[in-house]
Amino acid sequence: MGAQPPTHRSVSAITPAASLRQLIDSLNREQRRNQELLASLGFALRSFTNLSRFLELVPLLTCRLVEAEGAILLTLRSDGSLWREQLHGSASSRCAELLRMLAGLQDKDLDREAGDELMASRLDQLVRRQLGDVQLFGTSVVAKNRQRGRLYVFSSDPQYSWSEVRRRHVQLVADQTAVAIENELLLEQMRQHQRVDQQLSIGGEIQAQLLPDRCPVIEGVELAARCRPAFQVGGDYYDFIPTKPQLTGKRREQGRWALVMGDVMGKGIPAGLLMTLLRGMLRAEVLTGLAPDQILHDLNQLAQEDLAHSNRFVTLFYSEYDPRTRLLRFSNAAHNPPLIWRRQGHSVERLDAPGLLIGLQADADYGCEQVQLEPGDVLLFYTDGVTEASGIGGDRFDEERLMRALLAICKLGVGAQEILDQLFARLDRFVGAGRQLEDDASVVVLKVKEEVVLPSL
Repeated sequence: MGAQPPTHRSVSAITPAASLRQLIDSLNREQRRNQELLASLGFALRSFTNLSRFLELVPLLTCRLVEAEGAILLTLRSDGSLWREQLHGSASSRCAELLRMLAGLQDKDLDREAGDELMASRLDQLVRRQLGDVQLFGTSVVAKNRQRGRLYVFSSDPQYSWSEVRRRHVQLVADQTAVAIENELLLEQMRQHQRVDQQLSIGGEIQAQLLPDRCPVIEGVELAARCRPAFQVGGDYYDFIPTKPQLTGKRREQGRWALVMGDVMGKGIPAGLLMTLLRGMLRAEVLTGLAPDQILHDLNQLAQEDLAHSNRFVTLFYSEYDPRTRLLRFSNAAHNPPLIWRRQGHSVERLDAPGLLIGLQADADYGCEQVQLEPGDVLLFYTDGVTEASGIGGDRFDEERLMRALLAICKLGVGAQEILDQLFARLDRFVGAGRQLEDDASVVVLKVKEEVVLPSL
């Protein structure tokens, strides 16, 4: 008896179950494929250091993820303009035509000034006009509430539909793209800050080399100096310049010396560069052997053009000390007057002379004064970063406080370096632990050595 062929009833009983299994298998395969594609995009986001390589993948993976015909990624610069170097599309002739059209757009064609929403609407109109009758979906690439671009996906298949799942998948890709763009912008800012820090470091090294690395030996006096910039590059300046640099040895120590303290209004690299320029001019003027008032007069005229272009001014105290006579001649271009502590009277006085800021007026004149220093006297040059330093309570260190501090320290009979150290220690205590000075602070201390008195016979 031969085998009976399957009846129509048995075929109809098996087919629905098999069809259901096939449908479930198909859905599982699609889900796994989508998960793998999204995982691949996440891996690229973590691994790629080149933004362009990552952005090239976005349209390709998006098309496969939602089974679309093509995809276009438009990115915007941080200023909102179209980032033409970062326009990417999937492998489609229609995408290539669309990219060429978008790359040729001018910023004025995009209504960029009208805001993100109107700009996105304008881009949507342009893309839809170029693609024609297609099933199109577009979404914004947004990071930190700022639009970084637009992602468009399309299909010309009339049966294609934009389900909620497909829309969510496209949005997920757009969000990961926004993270990639934002990371690149942050890295670029970090690289820019590193370049600025490097330039500041180089500028600080150059300026540090221009300031005297040690105080010179001048007969009969002790010297100590320190500059503490508020930034890596500051506008404070002090110098010790021999009026006759050709002298050497003992003759150099006994020769006349220019003692200078100055300050460019402002901070950072511009102030440091201007002070470097003035340093060269001043050193050339010192060699002329002119009186202090004439040197400031000539320096003011030489620096007029450079300071006018920078809209900055300079305060400068210029003095000339003769070790053989202990006579100090000086002129002042509106700098903080130095203080002098008199050993005989245990009192503090100000050294000042009339004069305008360097760079303020081309024909400015400067007064010239002189003072006789005695054994044990202490001379203190400083910049306004010392007296303008603010304490925790908001009050300033001010000149009166500095005079009291100098008086108290000098009465101890310590040397120039100890006077300098104690002054900065008092300033640091006043400002507060861990707080940065608001302005550059420079101090130079000159102490006339006390004469040895022999006992009478």
